[in-house]
Amino acid sequence: MNVTLEKNGNVSGVITVSLEEKDYQEKVNKDLKAIGQKHPLDGFRPGKVPAGLLKKKFGKQVLADVINRETIDALFKYIEDQKLSILGEPLAVETQEVDFDKKDFTFQFEVGLAPEINVELNKDITIPYYKIKVDDDMVKRQDEAFTRRFGSQVPGEEVDATALVKGSVAELNEDGSVKEGGISTNTIVSMEYLGGSEENKKFFGKKVGEKVVFNPSVAANNNAAEVASMLNIEKAEAENVKANFEMTISEIIVLKLAEKNQEYFDNVFGKDVVKDEAEYTEKLREMIATQLMLDSNYRFTIDAQEALMAKVGEMELPVEFLKKWLVRTNEKITDENVNEEFEKMLPAAKWQLVKEQVAKNCGVKVDDEDLKREAKMLAAQQFAQYGMTNVPEEYIEKYAEDFLKNKEYRQRLIEKAVDNKLFAAVKEAVNIEEKEVSVEEFNNLFKA
Repeated sequence: MNVTLEKNGNVSGVITVSLEEKDYQEKVNKDLKAIGQKHPLDGFRPGKVPAGLLKKKFGKQVLADVINRETIDALFKYIEDQKLSILGEPLAVETQEVDFDKKDFTFQFEVGLAPEINVELNKDITIPYYKIKVDDDMVKRQDEAFTRRFGSQVPGEEVDATALVKGSVAELNEDGSVKEGGISTNTIVSMEYLGGSEENKKFFGKKVGEKVVFNPSVAANNNAAEVASMLNIEKAEAENVKANFEMTISEIIVLKLAEKNQEYFDNVFGKDVVKDEAEYTEKLREMIATQLMLDSNYRFTIDAQEALMAKVGEMELPVEFLKKWLVRTNEKITDENVNEEFEKMLPAAKWQLVKEQVAKNCGVKVDDEDLKREAKMLAAQQFAQYGMTNVPEEYIEKYAEDFLKNKEYRQRLIEKAVDNKLFAAVKEAVNIEEKEVSVEEFNNLFKA
């Protein structure tokens, strides 16, 4: 067997795999024998089928299978042994024909080769790192969110913006009279749900026993499912409900904000983590700073990528090969749209090459501990989205294990771990220009 590479440029070439009869005949005989042992033919017991008959009946198919297997194995072994960095996958030259009556075979494969990339990280490279200031408004909003979350619902004297209003509703005619045979039911209306509608203002200040005229369809932004839930009717019926309703209030429940005592502090941050309001406020600042650091780190990945790509400059790619590979391997890409699709993919493809080289130069490797740490961070973030900042460690561990068992999540965690270690290495190696900015200034970076 002979395998060679003939370059037809800096980043493309053709790999030729040549086989002689001695390279495959023994394997063909072995496969034919296995067929005879497993598949009896008429008049012969398993294992007793004559070799000539097996060859006559199965010879060409087995030969084709063995030739294909040996060729592909030789191709990828050559790529591995020669340490070739290929882009996409080898493509069989389409014009070659195979005559299985011959004894020697030659196959050719087009390959795209990755360009040589030299990315030397040093302090001559300056990359900005934007640190977002934690202002008093952020602390105030977070404090309000926690006092609401750990607050309690209590009977209220009048309707406010937090109230749940219970009562009976009745459909009205256009003149404001109660419609005979119209919709009537008991319901609960949430003022926070109506917060985006002018309808909620009609309820403010009302007391038990008083009446309110409002339009459920307007209040629900014409969402039939929400109207159906509010009026206890079917969605199909709710789609035609446009009339006003009169609600007689029977009960008002309002939100009482949590008192800032030790029980509250323990609920927010864990037992005895903070002891007074000053420590609580400082802990809020730390928590917000940690959350904002994720945004700062994300921005750093963008700026670092731009800086490294600028340092690499133009790179030569096997453009025609890659377009041909895209058309052959993606049914949504055709000769007509390949140029457009290729241009969309090009920036990400170039960055992937640079990233792989940087990771290699920096010795970036990901192990099980890295994946577990990423999984726990993901679990904690998901809990935090629901305002759960004080989740016991055993729950974090359980969710992290579930993420790692999920194939899709695991792949995402691997990519995240690689990126985190990669950009940490970049941050260590280059010159960092730290800049403190407001949230508004930080957001404007993305508008630019």
